[in-house]
Amino acid sequence: MRLCSIAVLLVAFASCKPRNEAGAITAGAAEKVYVAPGKYDEFYNFVSGGFNGQVSVYGIPSGRLLKIIPVFSVMPENGYGYSEETKPMLETSHGSLPWDDQHHLELSQKDGTPDGRWLFANANNTPRVARINLATFKTEEILELPNSAGNHSSPFCTENTEYVVAGTRFSVPIGDNQDVPIADYKKSFNGTISFIKIDSSNGRMSLAFQLLTPAINFDLSHAGKGKSHDWFFFSCYNVEQAHTLLEVNASQRDKDFIMAVNWKKAEEYIRNNKGTLKNSRYAHNVYNETTHSATSTIENKVLTLDPSQLKDFVYFIPCPKSPHGVDIDPTGEYIVGSGKLAALIPVFSFDKLMAAIEKKDFDGDYQGIPVVKYESALYGEVQKPGLGPLHTEFDGKGNAYTSFFVSSEVVKWNIKDLKVLDRKPTYYSVGHLCIPGGDTKKPFGKYLIAYNKITKDRYLPTGPELAQSAQLYDISGDKMELILDFPTVGEPHYAQALPAELIKNNSVKYFKIDENKHPYVTRGEKEAKVVREGNKVHVYITAIRSHFTPDNIEGVRVGDEVYFHVTNLEQDWDIPHGFAVKGAANAEILIMPGETCTLKWVPDAEGVFPIYCTDFCSALHQEMQGYVRVSKAGANTPLKYGTNLPDSAVAKN
Repeated sequence: MRLCSIAVLLVAFASCKPRNEAGAITAGAAEKVYVAPGKYDEFYNFVSGGFNGQVSVYGIPSGRLLKIIPVFSVMPENGYGYSEETKPMLETSHGSLPWDDQHHLELSQKDGTPDGRWLFANANNTPRVARINLATFKTEEILELPNSAGNHSSPFCTENTEYVVAGTRFSVPIGDNQDVPIADYKKSFNGTISFIKIDSSNGRMSLAFQLLTPAINFDLSHAGKGKSHDWFFFSCYNVEQAHTLLEVNASQRDKDFIMAVNWKKAEEYIRNNKGTLKNSRYAHNVYNETTHSATSTIENKVLTLDPSQLKDFVYFIPCPKSPHGVDIDPTGEYIVGSGKLAALIPVFSFDKLMAAIEKKDFDGDYQGIPVVKYESALYGEVQKPGLGPLHTEFDGKGNAYTSFFVSSEVVKWNIKDLKVLDRKPTYYSVGHLCIPGGDTKKPFGKYLIAYNKITKDRYLPTGPELAQSAQLYDISGDKMELILDFPTVGEPHYAQALPAELIKNNSVKYFKIDENKHPYVTRGEKEAKVVREGNKVHVYITAIRSHFTPDNIEGVRVGDEVYFHVTNLEQDWDIPHGFAVKGAANAEILIMPGETCTLKWVPDAEGVFPIYCTDFCSALHQEMQGYVRVSKAGANTPLKYGTNLPDSAVAKN
């Protein structure tokens, strides 16, 4: 009966349509979002792709889609995950995985503000964290996380990008014996928090250590700032430790937890050799921009710390049940929890939390970890703000903005007096919010973007599955003003934005051909060749407007492994070339200027097979083509190749 009541309540609120929606956008809104032809947007907005495994990049305020960055899923548009160079990026301890569920993003920071170097992205399904280079907009590294399942509470970083953290959503059995009854959840399962160390010079990631925690679920996290720099905060649910029908069984207690971790103290324990090395198998994939190739290696060890045994660095703070977001204001003093089933917003004080820990003002412990008294850490509560609070961002002017999933609205409130100042409807069921810099020490505070889970009647119908959506609000004044909505790719979860000025001037325009260290690079047409090594045929081929060299190849046999190593000889911005061959059980590849990329093809029939450029490159793009002759297996057809050959000529061997 209780379950039915909750369901009815949620459906009722989720189906409520905001009033006066036709007049929700004012007449002057178009002027505020207009970006003239040839002009740049003010902000880059990086948006998670959810179930498509990619990252989308939008211009703000225009809402224009600028790029889709492939991260955890194959992408036929540019051959990511299909080319021989990028296949290693999708390797895991389970083998090659061509998909994942990408939920959250975090921009690298320096002194608590975005520095424009890297973007970190999480894979929720098979736990991984990726690092994207914002000079090339390419995924440069992917680190798999062992002892984890459902990498949801990630990838959030400390204010100087010392660490990126990742908390497991699902607790699982950890250790040598993982074949245990599900009913033994409380006895045999654990959660983990992974601390990934970031090399400040090149961004390289390494799994520094993991915290072994009680068997609860971690939802989201954020690092402290300023005075709370040494701390990380994680929202937790299912303190009941249920393993079935969590909708009911994980909502029995009035409060769940926010977990506070002193990562500086954890480092101290490690320096004093208090950690334990465990056998754990996980993949570490790195893309090298000088060789234009990725490698995948398997790691076998991870250092663990157990906070139930090593005291004084992990604490629980009670929080209204089923908290989703945990957000830290720009000063680092206020910690905002968002209990999804609560009709209030708790705001905790970092100073009060430290005082409570110092006085050991605890309400017992939870499986060996102290629980700080709720009132001892609480600054205050925002009363009746809305239904279903999820996430909070800040404008740098003393105000907070919280999304309400059930009542479909964004609510603005003052951090100091906890009074609601404004509320605006969304369409429909808003999840995450993004204010450019809104979870950093210095928010830019001009726009707020709401990412909605359901679209319903905002766009022309496209069958049973409608587009997800985002809505842009002007928050420069006292009241929020809806000025734009636009459809998004995949399901948007978390997003971050930063000024275009931090990135656009550092954007790589092309790769210098003389610096190309790919093992199969062809630096000029005179170096083009075809080499047979047993049943492997290596084609060293160049692309330049508007032909391939060679463009006629003979002597390939059925069953050969043919590797087309295509080097784009262009040295001009935005002149990629594509490459495809008829019948390839593969996607095309897209080769940037100065880059080398490899397409593998195993012909399964005799004949003459066209090759062609798949990316429009010039007025004679259509003429950029060639042929490969395939003879039967074992044939003695001589190996021939060339470009611009007379009909009577025999190509050189």
